[in-house]
Amino acid sequence: MTTRRLGVALTPMETRREIIVATALRAEELGYEVFSLAEGWAHDATLLLTEIAMRTSRISLVAGVLSVWSRTPAALAMSAATLNEISGGRAILGLGASSRALTEGLHDLAFERPAHQLREVASEVRSILAGNRVHIDPARQARALRLGLAPAPELPIWIAATGDLTTRIVADHADGWYPLFLTLERMRERAAELRQLRSGRPPLTITAGAFAAAATDRRSARDIVASCLAWYICAMGDGYADLIASQGYKDAVEAIRAANPRPTPTGSVVPPEANAALDALTIYGTPTEVREKLDTWAPGSDIQMIVLPAGIPWETIEQTLEAVALPNI
Repeated sequence: MTTRRLGVALTPMETRREIIVATALRAEELGYEVFSLAEGWAHDATLLLTEIAMRTSRISLVAGVLSVWSRTPAALAMSAATLNEISGGRAILGLGASSRALTEGLHDLAFERPAHQLREVASEVRSILAGNRVHIDPARQARALRLGLAPAPELPIWIAATGDLTTRIVADHADGWYPLFLTLERMRERAAELRQLRSGRPPLTITAGAFAAAATDRRSARDIVASCLAWYICAMGDGYADLIASQGYKDAVEAIRAANPRPTPTGSVVPPEANAALDALTIYGTPTEVREKLDTWAPGSDIQMIVLPAGIPWETIEQTLEAVALPNI
């Protein structure tokens, strides 16, 4: 078993339920500390995590992340508290501002002031988990309720954030920071800012890493992470593309968009002229190369996270998990 603190995450595009569950079970066997399941427009992440909770005994389970537009604060708190009870205290609630495409295209809500929404929901969820009554509009003349469960103020809340406003929300309301699409350099800068902002308060758990794929055939591993990165840039609205461009990869983003007029999660490409962005935001190669590259993330993070692209064969998933966890394979 590994002595490093490791986590593995799956993207919202991974919809093979049997693969999701098998990944969590194998991660626990290999000594991973955290399993994170994103939620998008397919499975309810909290329900799948409940299934996993009943088949595991040690690994922490992160709803990573739930959109703050997808449920009321009370529903978010209720789901997290229920999962925490079923798992024996292993639940972690991940929250994020999501994207315009998902908020408006699936939930039919206006994507306005996302940082404000994130702050308000995170604050209210924490209050409800602590056993307080829900804050309601006084105009409703209703009796504010509290959850009919034992308070769970210790249940961790991790926030996915990358911008200036949302990073401040992490400092004020989170127990953990869960970024994605930051280069190693930018992640370390943000981590240092957060630690300074949190001075005198309990430290944050910083969980960072990148999309990863390990394979004996290095080209195959590159194609896997390249397709995932290109899909996010080309098909998930402007937010991810703008974030990557702002870190010095504007030309790479434009080249990737030009190369993928009809992107798919498993069939998109990163052209050679965008290799610098691919190398900065993903980890790929032989098992040894993947392990060594992930080690470079250790100085800035408490938990080193790998994110597995969707749709890849089980053999590749298992090889990637083992490449990170086991030193001598």
